[in-house]
Amino acid sequence: MTAPVDYQRLRHFIGQLATVLDETGDEAEILRQGKSLLAGLVSHDDWLDDAFARPDPHHYQQYLLHADSRQRFSVVSFVWGPGQKTPVHDHRVWGLIGMLRGAEQSQLFSRGSEGLHPTGDPVRLEPGDVEAVSPRVGDIHQVSNAFGDRVSVSIHVYGANIGAVRRATYQPDGSEKRFISGYSNTLLPNIWDLSRYG
Repeated sequence: MTAPVDYQRLRHFIGQLATVLDETGDEAEILRQGKSLLAGLVSHDDWLDDAFARPDPHHYQQYLLHADSRQRFSVVSFVWGPGQKTPVHDHRVWGLIGMLRGAEQSQLFSRGSEGLHPTGDPVRLEPGDVEAVSPRVGDIHQVSNAFGDRVSVSIHVYGANIGAVRRATYQPDGSEKRFISGYSNTLLPNIWDLSRYG
């Protein structure tokens, strides 16, 4: 029998992050406080509904968990099938990536006169780890499932409704291809419905 899902954890995280955004517009402070809040959320693995942890055999999945009504932030689960990875891409807004299950690897890139090149060593995220991205701290990266034989799940928080943001993927020569990602899901449970909590 599957253990019950503790929706309260996600609901509490959303409320806390909304309070941070009510109190400050300073990106560094948002990332500092948000990193701590997200680390608290992903340190528990009893709150994500199975519907938002379902892999696809061909493509990683990006499930919307919450979009702020004022478009200030969104919370998304990324589900990586074995060996799956993103193209090199950017976000154009601040973001936080917290590892919930499995592990993923992230490689930052920069653009120079000779095209795209890796910046620094790859970062491996294990459950409970959190990493930040933004145009200010480094925004172009490629992410992959660290495992070739199992599913990994990470929780991403962005400073916009990320599924509606016009962003870009990058070719090795540094050229951009614009895209809007959307989401893998269209029907969402209402986590604000108090009847779900008994």
